[in-house]
Amino acid sequence: MDVFILIGSFTIVCLMGMPVAYALGIAAILAALWIDLPLEAVMLKVSGGMSGFSLLAIPFFILAGAIMAVGGMAERLVNLAKVFVGFIRGGMALVNILASTMFGCISGSSVADTAAVGSVMIPQMIKNGYPRLFAVNVTISGSLQPLLVPPSHNMIIYSIAAGGTISVAHLFMGGIIPALLLGLSLIILVLIIAYRDKFPKGDVIPLRQALKIAVDAIWGMVTIGIILGGILSGVFTPTEAGAVACVYAFFVTMFVYRDVKWSELPKLIGRVVRTIGMVMIMIGFSIAFGYMMAIMRVPAMATQFFVDISSDKYMFLLWVNILLLLLGTFMDLAPMLLICTPIFLPVIKTFGIDPVHFGIIMILNLGIGLLTPPVGPTMVVGCAIGRVSMEAVSRSILIFYVPMIIVLLLVTYIPALTLWLPSVVLGK
Repeated sequence: MDVFILIGSFTIVCLMGMPVAYALGIAAILAALWIDLPLEAVMLKVSGGMSGFSLLAIPFFILAGAIMAVGGMAERLVNLAKVFVGFIRGGMALVNILASTMFGCISGSSVADTAAVGSVMIPQMIKNGYPRLFAVNVTISGSLQPLLVPPSHNMIIYSIAAGGTISVAHLFMGGIIPALLLGLSLIILVLIIAYRDKFPKGDVIPLRQALKIAVDAIWGMVTIGIILGGILSGVFTPTEAGAVACVYAFFVTMFVYRDVKWSELPKLIGRVVRTIGMVMIMIGFSIAFGYMMAIMRVPAMATQFFVDISSDKYMFLLWVNILLLLLGTFMDLAPMLLICTPIFLPVIKTFGIDPVHFGIIMILNLGIGLLTPPVGPTMVVGCAIGRVSMEAVSRSILIFYVPMIIVLLLVTYIPALTLWLPSVVLGK
């Protein structure tokens, strides 16, 4: 009955339209009242959950990504991608995917990537004769990559949800090969469609112009070096790397590119503060929710349930993938990480699954949910930019799920794809 009060109240409040962050807090409070636990204990968990130093990395990376997104970085990365693949048949679609790969190393967000790259690429693709739905599908599919590459703040959230026991640097390194594999699989699919439907070719960019484009884009690419190089060399912690990236992004945007007016900064910071506020509230309430789950032995019961279903870890991973794919269609990625991680962590320890490997599986799995109705925030943004309905996109995007699912299965059942790079670069 205790578990029903916790999980049931959360579900009911969500169905009533309450934001997930507040639903977590309300469910934790109701469960505490049910078992006569002092509410002070819940409030202490909420405040403690939002006071960790490592949490500062989240607002820093979100702010740096937001500054670069509005500062013309996306357009410059698109131009750079055109130099490499724009002349191939279907080149504009390849540019879209490659630009998402590069911009993902700056934004760390699927929605931000779709908004920034999509606002540049979707109108260009339509203008050059690509079907409107295809342009939207390529954009939102490519936006999965930022979830898997540094500075993905969802990896930081996963680490926090795991009690800070999982290295953010290892997660950053662990997602790089899966992200590149995902990008490559989308490129192969796009090439097949492009040659089948005879999409147009772009022009080869002259060397002089290509060099000018590369020099113009290199300022933004340095941000990637700051984040990755600083963390890997040990000069910066992830939090410090985020702070330095913020300062550098501000300098490049306001004094080098100068695409943003000073009068626009308050609105930009206001949007970022709203985003960060909701994320921090969600983290605080999720810690309290996880605390109540621990008291009610939900993780232990979940472990016993999955062990009873099958003692084989490969079957367990299959069931987890199916479950997360379904749940991801109804709830955003961050709250699902915060809710599911404390439940699954004891289970994966029982099966001997590396938590870094499992974290990448969860993020990729739930990331696919961002592209699926009825919630699908990334799909919503792509539809708004492309001026198409979610119903039309939901039907036409089905073929793009194929490479995503293939990569998900490869990442799930070949741990080396996730664990090899961290072991080589950082050691275990």
